Amino acid sequence: MQRRKFIQNTALAGGLTMLDPFHLKASGFSGFFQKFPVVRTPEGERNFKSKVIESTIKEFQKNVNDEELSWLFNNCFPNTLDTTVTYTEKNGKPNTYVITGDIDAMWLRDSSAQVWPYMAFVDKDKKLKNLIAGVINQQTKYILKDPYANAFYDDPDKKGEWSTDHTDMKPGVHERKWEIDSLCYPIRLGYHYWKSTGDTAPFDNEWKKAIKSILKVFKDQQKKEDRGEYSFQRETPKATDTRALQGYGYPVNPVGLICSAFRPSDDATVFSFLIPSNFFAVVSLEQAAEMLEKIHQDESFVSELMELRDEVKKALEEHAVVNHEKYGEIYAFEVDGFGNRLLMDDANVPSLLSLPYLGAVDASDKIYQNTRDYIWSEDNPFFFKGSAAEGIGGPHVALDMIWPMSITMKGLTSNDEREIKWCIETLKTTHGDTGFMHETFHKNDPKDFTREWFAWANTLFGEFLWKTYQEKPHLLK
Repeated sequence: MQRRKFIQNTALAGGLTMLDPFHLKASGFSGFFQKFPVVRTPEGERNFKSKVIESTIKEFQKNVNDEELSWLFNNCFPNTLDTTVTYTEKNGKPNTYVITGDIDAMWLRDSSAQVWPYMAFVDKDKKLKNLIAGVINQQTKYILKDPYANAFYDDPDKKGEWSTDHTDMKPGVHERKWEIDSLCYPIRLGYHYWKSTGDTAPFDNEWKKAIKSILKVFKDQQKKEDRGEYSFQRETPKATDTRALQGYGYPVNPVGLICSAFRPSDDATVFSFLIPSNFFAVVSLEQAAEMLEKIHQDESFVSELMELRDEVKKALEEHAVVNHEKYGEIYAFEVDGFGNRLLMDDANVPSLLSLPYLGAVDASDKIYQNTRDYIWSEDNPFFFKGSAAEGIGGPHVALDMIWPMSITMKGLTSNDEREIKWCIETLKTTHGDTGFMHETFHKNDPKDFTREWFAWANTLFGEFLWKTYQEKPHLLK
């Protein structure tokens, strides 16, 4: 259902029981409803219901006096569960299909990120635990189907709008853009699910085969011997939607890093060694190795994973850092191993800004802090500052369009209370009177936005608010 339609439907339905009585008492029914209309999907139409998430929303609303933040939390935090998940059981195993919102396809990246904020509650809700186990099981099937693809359909025989792309497209694949993070996110989700629950059921021999496939692709895309087995071209007027040189991209010097044909924005890389994604790969390889050691006791496979992890980590130390005349040592965004570097950051995660959030670097790391200063400045070509807000965008949409995700990530990776407060206030004033986060909004006009239904941005904002509530509740007053 399109976001505009369900906003209209919910407002008309007047599902007032979804509004917390605390606010209705404090503001008066008519005043609150006028300021903050019901925009959350009606209870009877929600895709998935979790008692612990509903109690979490009630706790937040009871203790946070800012009515607009309470309203936004109620709308955004459960948005993935309300609108994007389809849970079933196949052959006795949980299975969960997760769309991004307004696109009926499941991205390995987005689906992991969308359910990630609920991980903290899996020990309190068996249904929620099964839902996330189902995401892991579904992702395993997709990786085994095509480890180079980034997005899939629930129907294994469906051919979609990109079926004519010049690459090895298979039925059931929505898009086949090779992105390192597409294979890192399922490992991150699986690892933390295992740590949180102790449940090893999703990590069977099929999952092990998927990890072997991931290792094979990572090694192939180091391009030590040749151009690698993957190529991609699309007939399109958008240069960022295709690859140069017969679909293999510009040459790289094989220094041990892994090539990523596309960024997590689904835009083509310029220099294929995408630094944030290589940092993410180091973390993921280590996590996968720990799981293989403890769950499968496969020491040989563990050694292979750790060998690649060490190689990529060493290559990052040698090639990822640039000495900037203004900011000192910073991380490049992309390199090619020949000495060419692209300095910028993109809002999509993994980004340079998000490295501590992913566990790749410590937030206090000097190079990271220098990089943070650089990317949150007008020296970054994709940093935009206007009358409504400032933040990071990227080439995926247009210039001057800020991604709320970048502001959320700035807050999630900060220990500075003034900075965190600024991020919350900025997001509160830039939802364009819709009650939801969006893909992007114009730096001078929050009502000029893209994607009215983008679940990742909504749930990530909810994660940020909940983290702040737990750690620094006084910032929400």
